[in-house]
Amino acid sequence: MKFEDYFSVSNVISSNIMDFSAASPGPVDESVLYDQDKHVSAAVWEGQERGALRCHEHTSKLDRWMLTEKQIELVKKAGFGYLRLIPAISLDNPLISALVERWRRETNTFHLTVGEMTVTLEDVAYLLGLPIDGEPVIGVTYTACDALCVKYLGRVPDSGYASGGMVKLSWLKETFSHCPENASIEDAEFHTRAYLLYLVGSTIFSTTTGNKVPVMYLPLFENFDGAGKYAWGAAALSFLYRALGNASLRSQSTISGCLTLLQCWSYYHLNIGRPKLHHDPIHECFPFVLRWKGKHSGPTSNRDVAFYRKALDSLQPSDVDWCPYINISHTVIPEFILNQLILGRSKTMLICFDKAERHLPDRCLRQFGMHQTIPEEVQRWERKTRGVDGGVDLSGKMESELNEWSYRRFHIVEAEEDLDESEYKHWYLKVTRKFVGRPVPFSSEFQRMNAALRDISHLADTISTHGMDDLQVQSVARIRYIAHECLRDHARSSTVVIADPQNDVGKRIRGKERVRRREMGKRRRKDEPEQYYAVNMNVHSQLYDDDHAHLYHVDGDVDNHQDLPILANAGDNGELSPMARAVDGGQLCDVTDNVDCDITGGVDELPSDHVAEEADSKISCRSDEKLPPGSHGTFDVAPQSTLNNSEDVALQNDYNVLA
Repeated sequence: MKFEDYFSVSNVISSNIMDFSAASPGPVDESVLYDQDKHVSAAVWEGQERGALRCHEHTSKLDRWMLTEKQIELVKKAGFGYLRLIPAISLDNPLISALVERWRRETNTFHLTVGEMTVTLEDVAYLLGLPIDGEPVIGVTYTACDALCVKYLGRVPDSGYASGGMVKLSWLKETFSHCPENASIEDAEFHTRAYLLYLVGSTIFSTTTGNKVPVMYLPLFENFDGAGKYAWGAAALSFLYRALGNASLRSQSTISGCLTLLQCWSYYHLNIGRPKLHHDPIHECFPFVLRWKGKHSGPTSNRDVAFYRKALDSLQPSDVDWCPYINISHTVIPEFILNQLILGRSKTMLICFDKAERHLPDRCLRQFGMHQTIPEEVQRWERKTRGVDGGVDLSGKMESELNEWSYRRFHIVEAEEDLDESEYKHWYLKVTRKFVGRPVPFSSEFQRMNAALRDISHLADTISTHGMDDLQVQSVARIRYIAHECLRDHARSSTVVIADPQNDVGKRIRGKERVRRREMGKRRRKDEPEQYYAVNMNVHSQLYDDDHAHLYHVDGDVDNHQDLPILANAGDNGELSPMARAVDGGQLCDVTDNVDCDITGGVDELPSDHVAEEADSKISCRSDEKLPPGSHGTFDVAPQSTLNNSEDVALQNDYNVLA
């Protein structure tokens, strides 16, 4: 922002919005997000930052397994021929953490500014190449390892490598990563089962208990052809859903599950943190996670959770690719995957032992190229945990969940033709959490700007002009004069006045709000330079440009008066009022004059000789009226339509200055 004049805005009063609670991020209607008080977004709103999550995935040593041709054939039979090809991908912990802040376990979807999205069975099939149809992954729980390891691996781990029905991944790698070429069939099968247990334990079923994996999966690998009949992709998604739900609670600091799937899903669907490709995407390899092989998020030193949170809070429709696989040639996709893709639209229950999670594609129909309707109410269900008793068969405890999975092909969501999504948009705004980052009051920006002005004033007062030419001396004097004038303006704290809501409520001004500027303050002497300043602000992106009004938060004066929002309704054809247009591009300008606003929040380096020239030039902003030189304006905002209640007000809160 160029160092010219500064127009401070404070003490704004809007019709029937009298406190900061009107800026609540939602939900207004808590029938959907009923666990909001437990969610991490509630903690963030209260200023309790937990930082980036610790992400548990153990893929870095998968390439150290040396498989024989016989083993590779057995791995393919078991259904993991493509999963074994997936390389270790560097995880972007801040990106994953910011996505978790948007995950809601009530719906198993991400609640974003553009609507709900989720990782579907279709995504799992495309990205991981795992079967998403078949028998549910369920069986018997165990609290001891020895008996199963002897039967399926031929060996028993030392006491330091096993505990509570789990074995360490390190023991599996050290013991079974090199299978002799001349190994017997039985020994080759032992080594292959150990590899499969390591594979699922380090990827799709990774846990937060260090580098351990439950041995309860081993019986499923007893027969490799039989293992290939399980819906491993559905189990992987159920496991990830449960991990996301746990990590979204304010009390959690870790996350597990297939985080490579989550991160690559984000790369395909959201233009946030996406690495640049150095190869032609036309030549796709299956599974599609391989597109990001060896890729990183670029320079991430300045990309913390707050960076990604802000990006998600201001997500634009242009940043979303609802159907990223539509232009990919299906010739590279295996036939068995193509035949199962219909289940991507199945509203069913996903099962992975004790973890049963709902798959709700009806909440994100746009991911299947359909118009979005208001989804059905989600029934609350009990999330069961694994029994502590050894030998417990979970099939008897999950009859209803297993029954729902058995009818998965009878619950395929269908598209509705010629659907108007406006009803859904209005509904979604009421039930969602509109943003996660807490808005920064303008008082903070005011204080920051005031401190900067004091620093500049001090430098201008103390700088030595020895050796400067006349033009440079004049520029220093001009800077000193401007700095002191701005500090005096700050002390006076110009005030924006909104028309009395009692007089204006109910007025209708032909579809557009009227902005009237009033002259305030004394006219400066004609020989004084005219300086103008702009308030820098980052504006929260709107969910829908043409359907709803928006609130702009403006701070109080230097005495820390209460922060209150300005109400600005959309005009004809979705066009914002002159004042709103000034804010829409990330700028809030003095409507009397043109100013140079910078959306980065920093103060650019001062020009030397251009300061005087640009300070004396007067260019008018978008406005129907002009003020005399040197005067400031205030705003009289007349609402377009009556706001009946606080719920109507909250629906319009789409713009915010975010942390």
